[in-house]
Amino acid sequence: MPDWTVKDIPPQTGRIAVITGANSGIGYEAAKALAGAGAKVIIASRNETKGNEALARIRAATPDADVAFEALDLSSLDSVARTAERIASTLPRIDLLVNNAGVMAIPDRHETEDGFEMQMGANYIGHFAWTMRLLPKVFEAENPRVVTVSSLAHRAGRINFDDLQWRRRYRPWPAYCQSKLATLLFSLELDRIARAEGWKLKSMAAHPGYAVTGLQTTGPRMGRDAPGSFEFMMKLLEPFLSQSAAAGALPTLFAATSPTAEGGVMYGPGGFYELKGPPVRAKIASHARDKALWRRLWDVSEQLTGLQTPLPATA
Repeated sequence: MPDWTVKDIPPQTGRIAVITGANSGIGYEAAKALAGAGAKVIIASRNETKGNEALARIRAATPDADVAFEALDLSSLDSVARTAERIASTLPRIDLLVNNAGVMAIPDRHETEDGFEMQMGANYIGHFAWTMRLLPKVFEAENPRVVTVSSLAHRAGRINFDDLQWRRRYRPWPAYCQSKLATLLFSLELDRIARAEGWKLKSMAAHPGYAVTGLQTTGPRMGRDAPGSFEFMMKLLEPFLSQSAAAGALPTLFAATSPTAEGGVMYGPGGFYELKGPPVRAKIASHARDKALWRRLWDVSEQLTGLQTPLPATA
């Protein structure tokens, strides 16, 4: 896949894509590229004003773009259920489900309305519930894909089942790393289940490397009035190690659209330490390849959300 770009995206006419957190950053760039290639795109994000602004920008770039906004708060299982129900009632199928939204390095511990630590809740548990509720529509597609955005941070992540919600001693970066490891494990286990059950579904992960987006500021400033040391450090590194949001979206887009993309793997930038560059098959840390860990997290996630894995109607 040498120097794969948006120009290599196959025609997407007739495909329906649902993308979380697509009002900015790599999610927006993925939504714009998919709409430009002919897909019908649903942007599911929390901020309606920013969502409508994203729709306007996409339509300015592609006047005949078929794009729509759905309000979604991934930190609320009730919001996840209501939005998934709305989408399921209006769409005939979902060809492409992109689990993209995320928040990073919140300096102080916050909880979702369901009592989950905010990063674990919004980045992972909300997406788990979202996917479980939309899988029946995904099953209706001919060749569906679920692309889940993870991070290089998964390499430093550990799943602390004894204190999954960081109630004993909260640490911002380890909490983020755990949440992004969880998204990767989810993607791998979903693909394993799909293969074992003989489903047509492909599940794969992607990571953007170091892409400059609002992720570097939104989380670190949550509950604070001024930038902290983490944000300052990221700003210093940006000129040397980062790439644009558009470039960071390429691994997601490759996973979503390339005929050669495989299930059960992760795609990321091909440059130094996978921080930037064209998309390639990314390295998965050895501890993230433990299938027993995949299954344990899946079982815990079903318990936390009260949801079980749906089956295709024909199963």
